[in-house]
Amino acid sequence: MSNKLVWPAPTSDVPDRGKESAFQKGSAYVDGKIIPIEEAKVPLLDWGFLRSDACQDTVSVWDGSFFRLTDHLDRFERSVQRLRMDTAPVTRSGIHRIVHKLVAVCGFRDAYVQIIMTRGRPPIGSRDLRLCSNSFQAFCVPYMWIANPEKQETGMALHVSRRVRIPPQSVDPLVKHYHWLDFEMGLFEAYENGADTVVLSDLDGNVTEGPGFNIFAVIDGVLRTPSFGMLEGMTRRTVIELCKELNVDVIQENISFERLLMASEIFLTTTAGGVLPVCSVNGNRIGSGSVGEQTRRIHRSYWDKRSSGWYGEPVAYTQKDTSEP
Repeated sequence: MSNKLVWPAPTSDVPDRGKESAFQKGSAYVDGKIIPIEEAKVPLLDWGFLRSDACQDTVSVWDGSFFRLTDHLDRFERSVQRLRMDTAPVTRSGIHRIVHKLVAVCGFRDAYVQIIMTRGRPPIGSRDLRLCSNSFQAFCVPYMWIANPEKQETGMALHVSRRVRIPPQSVDPLVKHYHWLDFEMGLFEAYENGADTVVLSDLDGNVTEGPGFNIFAVIDGVLRTPSFGMLEGMTRRTVIELCKELNVDVIQENISFERLLMASEIFLTTTAGGVLPVCSVNGNRIGSGSVGEQTRRIHRSYWDKRSSGWYGEPVAYTQKDTSEP
């Protein structure tokens, strides 16, 4: 079987209105209005900016359909509740309408949509976060890849850093937050070592997650993924469900760096690309150094299922006005 990975070509007949409008680069929802993405701004005094006091969820659109939108909204609600943001200005049904309008006004068939809740700010002169009024923003841009299809043909080079991911004892990893300085510094470390991206460790030296993705590895013939210290990603959940259909066992457990190097296959899971092959770790070749059979099989199943409409919700392209949802 060929190592070549195949992505389905979009078949939607929805016109790409973005090429004809001010929304060709994307759209944003700010202060109750939908505006072109390049006009979107965050207030300087919002604690989402000043203190990274915010949460988000990112939904993909492929071939004109949202993927697992209900599940993303569920997770977003959980994040908002865990951060005790009690003055959210937009209801769940309102968010649902907003994300559809954001995509529709651009006309994108393949898109990356992020919904955001920030703490807002307290009155001038106060630091009492109980006095903050929460703020909701969102944006839509063309679909993003952590690694583009061409890069995936050869596999990504991964760097595992000993830099510690923010531990769960400090910040709840079930909240999809913006605490990424550890990732950012880890990425510089990865680039300096000739790698494409990075995975951080926990306090015990086990691998956790990377900037926007989870990790899976075939070790001793069994597919394994970390069980602690990381966000339970939506694509991670999807792959675990797919593996049940494919009769592939998945073990969730701690994986040390040394054990990861024993893997015959490694792949990453993310909204920004699905299933992404890894062919080297810290300069060490993984398996044959090419995309493995298990990775190809799961990758193919993921995109086949998405093309069939699995967990899909068609974008309401008729809702393209920019009035307040």
